[in-house]
Amino acid sequence: MTVLLARAVGPAGRVLAVDIQPEMIERLTERVHAEMLTNVTAILGAPDDPRLPPGSVDLELMVDVYHELAAPQRMLQHLRSALKPGGRLVLLEYRKEDPSIPIREEHKMSVADARPRSRPRALPLLEVKEDLPRQHILIFRK
Repeated sequence: MTVLLARAVGPAGRVLAVDIQPEMIERLTERVHAEMLTNVTAILGAPDDPRLPPGSVDLELMVDVYHELAAPQRMLQHLRSALKPGGRLVLLEYRKEDPSIPIREEHKMSVADARPRSRPRALPLLEVKEDLPRQHILIFRK
């Protein structure tokens, strides 16, 4: 997603790409150099903290990640802090309600699963989109 986003925002935009695995940061850095992208910063995050600068982000995108978080409330607290006013957090998660999706149940989430985890001191759910064939798109706004 990083390369696609970097191209979408163009040279005037900035992409902060976070992963908690040093090997993934290394692979990402190699890919960014190979693609000659100058608008990407790779950040080694922690399991409960993306280590993003406060008030620095317009849009946070988490694809098939949220269900994996061991400390979702702490992560949401840090994600909220990193958002600029009006900034959005977008989660894409495989639909738990759809038994035809061929992945393990623990890798799926329903909209109801995401809502209670997102409320306390975090971000209100703005919109749920069902445009994708297998995933929910949940949009939260600061």
